[in-house]
Amino acid sequence: MSKQDKREEIIQTSLEIIAEHGFHGAPMAMIADLSGVAVGTIYRYFESKDVLITELYKEMEGRIYPVVLKGYAPEKPVRARFFHLITSLLRYFINNPLDFRFLEQFHNSPYGVACRRDKFFKTKGRSDVFHELFEDGISQQVMKDLPVIIISDLAFGSIISIARDHILGFIVLDDTLIERTTEACWDGIKR
Repeated sequence: MSKQDKREEIIQTSLEIIAEHGFHGAPMAMIADLSGVAVGTIYRYFESKDVLITELYKEMEGRIYPVVLKGYAPEKPVRARFFHLITSLLRYFINNPLDFRFLEQFHNSPYGVACRRDKFFKTKGRSDVFHELFEDGISQQVMKDLPVIIISDLAFGSIISIARDHILGFIVLDDTLIERTTEACWDGIKR
């Protein structure tokens, strides 16, 4: 197995274990065993479990954003951009339940809190397309005059719960229901 293959196997195995058992239920020994490598090999690629989790998140962002941004047109009206981003994200979650489960844990952990803080408050010069969309919507008076973080919570809180319910089999999201759900989310934040 090449170095790149080993690293990818460690990443994929970590994703599967963390999605199923959480961060604390994913010891490095288990990741190594199921990856088919020695624990020391993991530490050649990742200095610590924290680094492994952070790298896994970065890789996940690297997979999600190209999918969500495919066909995205920043010159379109705010509503059209919102519909594009939210439906693309929801479809991504539906098609990638392990990624969703990892992200849900990540964003509800100290790792995710730090990441969200950096994005919302641009402490490291970071922002993202969602944050920019919400800022545009508020400044153009198309979205409610609320702090960006509240607009984000109103939009994403619903989408996350709905994606979770689909993945758990409580509902089945088809194209029509995804569109109606996105419309309902929009209704919650539009002026």
